[in-house]
Amino acid sequence: MSSQPFLASSPFSPTTARRKKSRFTYKHLSTLAHSATNCPLRVIAHIDLDAFYAQCETVRLGIDPTIPLAVQQWQGLIAINYPARAFGLNRHVTITEAREKCPEIICQHVATWKEGDVKWSYAEDAFKEIAVRKVSLDPYRIQSRRILALIKECLPKELQRVEKASIDEVFVDLSAQVHSILLERFPELQGPAPYDDPTEPLPRPPTSALDWAADALVDLDSTHSEEDDPDWDDICTLIASEIVRDVRKAIYAELHYTCSAGISRNKMLAKLGSAHKKPNSQTVIRNRAVQHFLSSFKFTKIRNLGGKLGDEIVAAFNTDSVSELLPVPIEQLKKQLGDDTGSWLYSVLRGEDNSEVNPRTQIKSMLSAKSFRPSINSFEVACKWLRIFVADIFSRLVEEGVLENKRRPKTINLHHRQGAQTRSKQAPISLGKQITEDALFESAKNLLAQVVVDGRAWPCANLSLSVGGFEDGVTNNKGIGGFLVRGDEAKALNAGNAFGRQDSGEQRRMETPPPSKKRRVGESGGSGISRFFGAYARQESADSEVGREAEAEAEGEAMFPEQEAQQDAGDDSEEGEDADADTHNKRHDGAEEAAGDDEPADPLAPPPSAQPPGPPALSSPPEPESEPAWLFDTMQPSSGPSPDDVHHGNRTNNDDDDDDDDDGDGNNASGSGIDSYLCDRCTKPIPLVDKAEHDDFHFAQSLQQEQQASSPGPVRPPPKPVPPAKAAGSASAGKRGRGRPPATLGPERGQKRLAFG
Repeated sequence: MSSQPFLASSPFSPTTARRKKSRFTYKHLSTLAHSATNCPLRVIAHIDLDAFYAQCETVRLGIDPTIPLAVQQWQGLIAINYPARAFGLNRHVTITEAREKCPEIICQHVATWKEGDVKWSYAEDAFKEIAVRKVSLDPYRIQSRRILALIKECLPKELQRVEKASIDEVFVDLSAQVHSILLERFPELQGPAPYDDPTEPLPRPPTSALDWAADALVDLDSTHSEEDDPDWDDICTLIASEIVRDVRKAIYAELHYTCSAGISRNKMLAKLGSAHKKPNSQTVIRNRAVQHFLSSFKFTKIRNLGGKLGDEIVAAFNTDSVSELLPVPIEQLKKQLGDDTGSWLYSVLRGEDNSEVNPRTQIKSMLSAKSFRPSINSFEVACKWLRIFVADIFSRLVEEGVLENKRRPKTINLHHRQGAQTRSKQAPISLGKQITEDALFESAKNLLAQVVVDGRAWPCANLSLSVGGFEDGVTNNKGIGGFLVRGDEAKALNAGNAFGRQDSGEQRRMETPPPSKKRRVGESGGSGISRFFGAYARQESADSEVGREAEAEAEGEAMFPEQEAQQDAGDDSEEGEDADADTHNKRHDGAEEAAGDDEPADPLAPPPSAQPPGPPALSSPPEPESEPAWLFDTMQPSSGPSPDDVHHGNRTNNDDDDDDDDDGDGNNASGSGIDSYLCDRCTKPIPLVDKAEHDDFHFAQSLQQEQQASSPGPVRPPPKPVPPAKAAGSASAGKRGRGRPPATLGPERGQKRLAFG
């Protein structure tokens, strides 16, 4: 609602001059397009079928709508049309009383299920067979779906918001559609707000009179007059009434059903309006008529106020009239009913309701039930009724699209009442199988058996079966046959694949080099600085390595290039200063691991260096044959780097995956002696491009040495835990005192691993 009060006007008052501005703003107009619940221009309609069950039977039988008719269920009436109500009949009278008051009345029994039937049917003597029949409301559900579909066809698909409230009630939020029509009829509203300010008032409507046709208009409040010029809320309500009038005409023209409608600013007022003047009429409640409309009501007629809450309010304030509760302040309502309930009641009495029209129209569960008179006393009789329940539910599932896998339930529930005790059993419905009537019956029978096992199942006064947890089924799935080809198509495809595999195999052999094996850094591979400056750390130990290799060659243990590549690939040795002493032995161990046999080395076998060279590893390309270390003295130019540097440079290029390959041929050019300088610390030629990084290496190495000198002892890696079996069998483990750390399996400081062979 607008924050400004409504102004009273009359032809004789000075306020009769037309106001130039509306009470509503451009912001209100914008929120109308989005169906905002707090928009003062919002328009909601409630469409209610007149005596729906009775109308369904009237249309089905093809009789005159003016003939009195009632829908019978056993010996009672569940629906009475309006011609019969003129005789003072209601749903509480018996068949005998109805015939006495209205001799010409037609009493049509509802459709029923009987054991063995595959579909519900109408039977003239159904009321005589209450013990073996069950009521079916499927004919009315089918007509309800037809009416709902027709309502949606009458409204724009992209703007409609329709909520199915019950089998014969529908809420429609017409705000977005009214906004669209409003801009078409009044182009002056299409432009932007003045000064781009959405709080600017709208211009006044260019009309002073509205034609409400045959609508039932509720009188305005006492502070307003029909001579007042209409505002945009009146225009919106008028457009909505025209839309609803066309919908009601379409329902009667195509399906022959009459319905009443209420049109107002929210769901609560619209529902009260649809029941205001029945049958076959629509009531319009303008914003300026809300208080006058509600004042004549008993608040127990308002939704959610007709049960225990309504009785509590009547007892607290000794009245059931809305007009007598309006003067009660909100503080007193909160004191009597609580803060939340008191605030809600205060708003409802003034016609405020911000509940949203929920376009959910799909059902969530299906129920089939029967109250037994007299009670049943055996499992066999109960199973007969379960068969009827399943047939009832399955027929509705078929209409819901379960056979086409559109929607399907996830659970099946059984409710059993014996005296005052009610028990429930539930089971899942398999998602991997199609739902069938027999499968549902077996599940229901198993649930009933569980109730019987629990005890005290008989006599049974009420039994019901339901399915729930509906979800959309998976569509567009293909069976395995859809992925297979047969006949000539399969032969052609196989021939093409054979040529394609041959061609692609040759192309891969010609173009794709063998994958290179990446060197894995050991878990205990030295300090962080040495690993970061891996190339320069290995340069520091190059002299000692080359010297040891020269000694090995002199003793007849020179390594072949293939063995060297295998050793490098399997090298897990530490790169710290303490690991340099036994690097050669660890390389031999790494070569054995790289073989991949997973068998212990034979102590009687000759050493790897004495064995004939094996085939080159597939993971790296073959390398050129390496020359003995003593040949570098004669091959190295005087201006280039030392023989140790050249040899180390080749090894570094093979070991490290991160070396730059400037030439693109797999060999690093850093050791070529071009654009290099001589380091004054390690007296080794270093490429100029690596000068900054090399200086950083020496700086970091100096810091590390200072830290080691200042520390009480060398930093050791954390001891590895001893397996329980070995710890228990160790003689020294039992002699250790409490709290001492377990013994480590690795060599202690100063020990070396012996090279066997």
